[in-house]
Amino acid sequence: MARAALRWGVRDLAREAQVTAATITRIEAGKPAHASTLKAIQEAFETAGVEFIPENGGGPGVRLAKKTIR
Repeated sequence: MARAALRWGVRDLAREAQVTAATITRIEAGKPAHASTLKAIQEAFETAGVEFIPENGGGPGVRLAKKTIR
């Protein structure tokens, strides 16, 4: 969901998280991953403006953060 919101492909996310595209593909297929890899992916998304939403009755999710005007 986060990749789609950013309009990123697998290679875009891999580049931003500094992992391989194969790693992203494996994780998206439900394969296990190291905690450090998942953290790198989460940090890449958060840097790009994605907010992770906790379980609130409808399940966990993501959204794009509001842009602040400076």
